[in-house]
Amino acid sequence: MENSVEPVEPLKAVDAVPAQPDAAPVDSPRRRLSPAARRSAVAAVAGCVVLGGVLVLLPGEEPGPAPQPGPAGRAVIAAAVGAPASLPDLTALIGEREAQLRTHPRDDRSWAALGAAYVERGSRTAESAYYPKAEQALRSSLKVRPKGNVAALDGLAALATARGDWPGAKKWGEAARKLAPERWTAYSSLVDAYQGLGDYKAAGRALEKLSELSSGTAVTLRTAAVYQDRGWREDAAAVLSDAAARAGTPAERAALLLRGGDLAWERGDAADALRHFDAALAADPDCAAALAGRGRALASLGRAQDAVRAYRQALAARPAPEYALELGELYESLKLGADARVQYDALRARAGAQGAHGVDDALVLGRFEADHGDPESAVERLRAEWRRAPSVAVADALGWALHRAGDDDEAIGLLRRATDRQKGGTVRSAVVMFHRGEVERELGLYGAARRHIGEALRINPAFSPLYGPAAREALAALGEPPEGGPEQMWPPKPKAPPVKRIPPKRR
Repeated sequence: MENSVEPVEPLKAVDAVPAQPDAAPVDSPRRRLSPAARRSAVAAVAGCVVLGGVLVLLPGEEPGPAPQPGPAGRAVIAAAVGAPASLPDLTALIGEREAQLRTHPRDDRSWAALGAAYVERGSRTAESAYYPKAEQALRSSLKVRPKGNVAALDGLAALATARGDWPGAKKWGEAARKLAPERWTAYSSLVDAYQGLGDYKAAGRALEKLSELSSGTAVTLRTAAVYQDRGWREDAAAVLSDAAARAGTPAERAALLLRGGDLAWERGDAADALRHFDAALAADPDCAAALAGRGRALASLGRAQDAVRAYRQALAARPAPEYALELGELYESLKLGADARVQYDALRARAGAQGAHGVDDALVLGRFEADHGDPESAVERLRAEWRRAPSVAVADALGWALHRAGDDDEAIGLLRRATDRQKGGTVRSAVVMFHRGEVERELGLYGAARRHIGEALRINPAFSPLYGPAAREALAALGEPPEGGPEQMWPPKPKAPPVKRIPPKRR
């Protein structure tokens, strides 16, 4: 597929002017890295949420009966209801707005629409080079109309979300909400921002307001994400299933089926997950995230070679660092170390390129370094991420990196926080439970270790091609609880039963 859209003639941004007091300040792009496991379907509609607010009626267009819409028109219609457009329609819309701006360079709404379209395409294809172009377009919109330009603020919030810049997403989203408190698009970005920052109560409040103001795919995906974080997996699955049955376009149906497949895999039903991913691809063959989902599900079902092919197809369509990490670990589980190293090298290169475009991949890089590179480097990187965005995902990743670096005493505090219901740790994750249980095992907390490692395997017995087998081995080594009273607790710290470990590989 086409992964870039270059105008026939370069677009000239509007000359810089000072930001006005009523407008949020325009910052330079953040040179940070993006959380790996953020919800790909939500990211895919980040740009279209903004398009829904800015493209419903463009300057010079009159309401009334219209002929059957063309590709760009279909993208506008999808955006108006908060649904993803197909990639060909999105490409047509980008071309149309670029052509408009060559002759009308002070059209602030077209600049905002173009920036939002660049964000969506960059998210869908993992081509982060679109993000600087998006920022330039959105800044141009804000410079043409610095006061009351909520569309540009919405676009900057969506761009920050796509980059994994949660503080930036919060800043721009709150600025947009202040200008237009009854406009639904701002709340979509705020749900994402608050979740990324670990402020789950604020995310819930933003979702309530969003649901009052709008419905559609953008709202459904965020509802499912909040429900999942609260541990309400059945409710999340039901919301997605109902919405998929009502979906109006193939791209919309694919986005909903994709999230349904993710939920099915996370609860350990790989066969159901595979059905969801196959249906998503049948609806929209450009849904690269569904190809990666197929790889995950096929690996869980023991179909390793089919899984490798699916991952390679996903990486060809959307070269995301997290897909390279998953494929590399699958290769390691198959004793194909050389192939795994190729993927890990690709991961580093891709994350570096994305970082140059302002994307924050701290989680995927931290997880990679903890298990396959330099754990001390992972700890340093993830400590910085924790200070910036103290979410459950970062608490888990930092705790595991500390464990891999040999500091189990500090690790256990963070891993307990990741499962503390009072601090948002309600998501049922096999990975998080295994991490906590493994550190408890190392500390001699055998009862807690047995409980949490067992819970990980009950949630999803095949949660990782590397650590799934390690979890089963650890649980077998722990054995049954002893009779006659509680087990030895920490302190003192007795030696843990031996379990095969995967040593970190130093560069």
